[in-house]
Amino acid sequence: MRQQGWILAVINQKGGVGKTTTAVNLAVGFALGGEPTLLVDADPQANATSGLGLDPRTAPRNLFQWIQDWLAHSSGDLIEPPILETTRPNLHLIPASIDLAGVDVMLASRIARETILKSLLSPLQERYRWIVIDTPPSLGILTINALTAADGLIVPVQCEYYALEGLSQLLQTIDLVRQHLNPRVEIWKVLLTMHDSRTRLAEQVEQEVRKFFGAKVARSVIPRNIRVSESPSFGQSVLEYDPRSRGAQAYLEFVEEVKAYAASCTG
Repeated sequence: MRQQGWILAVINQKGGVGKTTTAVNLAVGFALGGEPTLLVDADPQANATSGLGLDPRTAPRNLFQWIQDWLAHSSGDLIEPPILETTRPNLHLIPASIDLAGVDVMLASRIARETILKSLLSPLQERYRWIVIDTPPSLGILTINALTAADGLIVPVQCEYYALEGLSQLLQTIDLVRQHLNPRVEIWKVLLTMHDSRTRLAEQVEQEVRKFFGAKVARSVIPRNIRVSESPSFGQSVLEYDPRSRGAQAYLEFVEEVKAYAASCTG
């Protein structure tokens, strides 16, 4: 059995595809299953932080400060991570802040700047079964860091027109990271989100995505569901806000798919 935890990055450079919602519900789903889980908010918008009911402005430390501290210590000593407890058993958070928007500039001249997040998170794999990274809607240095640190990638794809637009660039970036920085990284699951079964468009998009990605596409499909949309405003995942809703049930099914994929990787 694998002795250290998995690092998963939830990634798509397009905004509004359900990326943060997926990261939060995936992390909460793992934790509800009794598995120690760490959610890392690497998006300057800090929506994953607020989505768990925490105010990013009041966090004593955050991911940006952790990176700053790490850069300031040339000795290689481990810097205490800014891990916050949440109200959920088994779930911890490393919060984000708007300062993360300046990371590209801060790291512009740093050697091996693509591997900083890997250096920070790797020691935590002994403490957590799952480390889930919510990434920004871009292919900047934070996203490259997440790709370099991750074992697997979760790619949410919205069931709307132009769903595949830009994904070729993402796939090229993943290939470059695999060649030069992280040969083990791969797409674990492509997740269809905001699916409206009443429309022909959603059906066409699903067919197109499944044809393009094949077996990588999750069997679970996240429906367009008001409970999924409402839950962040209450600082909760949909699994907590309305566990009987269609959205919650779909995310629970997806969590089990991800667990099964992880088991196949270790088996």
